[in-house]
Amino acid sequence: MSSAASTASSTVSSTASAAVPSIGGVPLTPKPLEPLGPPRFDTPEQERRHRQEHLVAALRIFGRFGFGEGVAGHITVRDPEFPDHFWVNPFARSFRRLRVSDLLLVNHAGEVVIGHWPVNRAAFVLHAALHAARPEVQAAAHAHSPHGKAFASLGRLLDPITQDSCMFFDDHVLVREDGGKVVLEEEAGRRFADAFSRGKAAIHQNHGLFTVGHTVDEAAYWFIAMERSCQCQLLAEAAGTPQLIRREWAEYTRERTGTPLAGWLNFQTLYEHVIVTDPDLFA
Repeated sequence: MSSAASTASSTVSSTASAAVPSIGGVPLTPKPLEPLGPPRFDTPEQERRHRQEHLVAALRIFGRFGFGEGVAGHITVRDPEFPDHFWVNPFARSFRRLRVSDLLLVNHAGEVVIGHWPVNRAAFVLHAALHAARPEVQAAAHAHSPHGKAFASLGRLLDPITQDSCMFFDDHVLVREDGGKVVLEEEAGRRFADAFSRGKAAIHQNHGLFTVGHTVDEAAYWFIAMERSCQCQLLAEAAGTPQLIRREWAEYTRERTGTPLAGWLNFQTLYEHVIVTDPDLFA
């Protein structure tokens, strides 16, 4: 290449480079982004600690949202190394005060194998049956939230009346078995699990809401979203006759906002806040 041609090429490259705008020295060009999704772990110990921390964070958030009702309510998550055992909050302890060190590890026989507090019998009966019947379920959540209880008394499913309620369109069930009765017998737990054999959520008639997920984050967020969807439908029906979203639009929305990743992602905003306001949860 001649000297003149080389100089011309250099000038063109320099001009093209100079044409890229920047702010504070950062060129305005596409950048690689951080991947979003549940983390992966090198050891069961790391994953166990992660699940425990997010379980306690979820319980604290439930307490903050007013989902506590005396001794009622529980969230469970499988142990990553021993999947026939699950971690759960102890009986008769405030959601708002729980720490990682307070958690119980319970086997499917209902025996506490780590921890010194009793386990809520209903938590064992219902959640153990769910975990046993549905191997894909890693976590389950239940609380006596006010709007969930009110809606459960109607004996019906949620309607697709808001974008958010479409998360649950054709993906939740109504369970009538033992509705309103305190579930303490293992056979009743199995009936409940049989009726809740699919979907991310259940409305247990005259009782309340249950949600499940591939992570504790997902299960917790579905519960929060379902409680609010119940609230919205109760408000809308008190004011008039809500208009339903078309089936194809409801399905389209569910496929984009009701996925396991979407549930996990939505919980992260709540987790980010609670670990700053409640750092003692890690103790």
